[in-house]
Amino acid sequence: MNELLASLTALAGFVVGAFAVLAIRNHGDNRRALEPAETVEPGVLPQGVASVLAVLPSSAVVLDHTDRVLRASSAARAFGLVKGDHLMAAELLALARQVRRDGEIRESEIEVAGHKFGLEATTFAVRVAPLGSHGQVLVLAEDQTERRRVEAVRRDFVANVSHELKTPVGALSLLAETIQDAADDPEAVTRFAGRMQHEAARLTYLVQDLITLSRIQGGEPIPTPGPVPVDETVHEAIDRCNTKAAAKDITLVAGGTQGLRVWGDDELLVTALRNLIDNAVAYSPEHTRVVVSARPAGDAVEVSVSDQGIGIPESAQERIFERFFRVDAARSRATGGTGLGLAIVKHVSVAHGGEVTVWSKEGSGSTFTLRLPAFGGTAVAVPSTNTNPLEAAK
Repeated sequence: MNELLASLTALAGFVVGAFAVLAIRNHGDNRRALEPAETVEPGVLPQGVASVLAVLPSSAVVLDHTDRVLRASSAARAFGLVKGDHLMAAELLALARQVRRDGEIRESEIEVAGHKFGLEATTFAVRVAPLGSHGQVLVLAEDQTERRRVEAVRRDFVANVSHELKTPVGALSLLAETIQDAADDPEAVTRFAGRMQHEAARLTYLVQDLITLSRIQGGEPIPTPGPVPVDETVHEAIDRCNTKAAAKDITLVAGGTQGLRVWGDDELLVTALRNLIDNAVAYSPEHTRVVVSARPAGDAVEVSVSDQGIGIPESAQERIFERFFRVDAARSRATGGTGLGLAIVKHVSVAHGGEVTVWSKEGSGSTFTLRLPAFGGTAVAVPSTNTNPLEAAK
């Protein structure tokens, strides 16, 4: 029995000693864990924070306990969030003070006015968190302006497609019912059948334009580019627009430098030029003319379409290449336009590594210029032994 008590006493002593050692060790570890934080001064960033902020893609700002900016990324200064050592966005400053008070991470979305004249407001998704134990606060702001713009364009596109498809489909349905009710009136049937053909053609053009736009707007390179004679492209585009132009007694004229070639896809370029000429015809008064001309421009070829139409207000010129955007919606629908023509032109030009620009003045007409890379790297006219197709078409 005595031996058993001695053994139990020894075991108890061992356990107590082990706990004492562990307690002392844990106390030492805790002290060492606190030491770095205690040695960091209130106006100095914790070790490693500056390196992390340098590689962050977001706008990053660190504030001290007095709201003074300790560190700000170049993006934060470029957006005007920080000036000197002050955080300029009042809403962000208020969030930072709340986080400093209660230590809770906060997320929000704010708009900051453009810091330069003429710039639109920028939308930021922000995240504010405490940093260290001296009242420092980290502010991260991600620019959401482009994402919101893309979402708005997508919503508008879906809404506009739905509307544009409903109009001819609804008209066709109504006209079909009307013809059925007027089966005993041949004159009415003929009149309504003509209207049905018009609406069916409008629907066909819309579907074709949607297919063309979806094919080229992905930004993918042209599958099989090659040399494209500009003369032939202009001739083909004019030929496809002659019927509409003749109905308004509008003369289509081809001019400029002959024998130029560009690098690309001939059918896409014909489509782009056809849309520009169609637009010119639709918005020009009767008995006028539309001129299509080509000229060399260094490593590019410029093809311009000029009209004597109503012109485009300066306020609308930045938006005319958007899908379904119309300067005059009533006039566009009256002319049967789909609202996709100029968007197609823009995407065709981008797919070819070129651009499209516009000059216009209300009451004085418009000039759209398609600038495309020249075949061979330099715009040089190639003499042809064949008859010029533009002259042969006259």
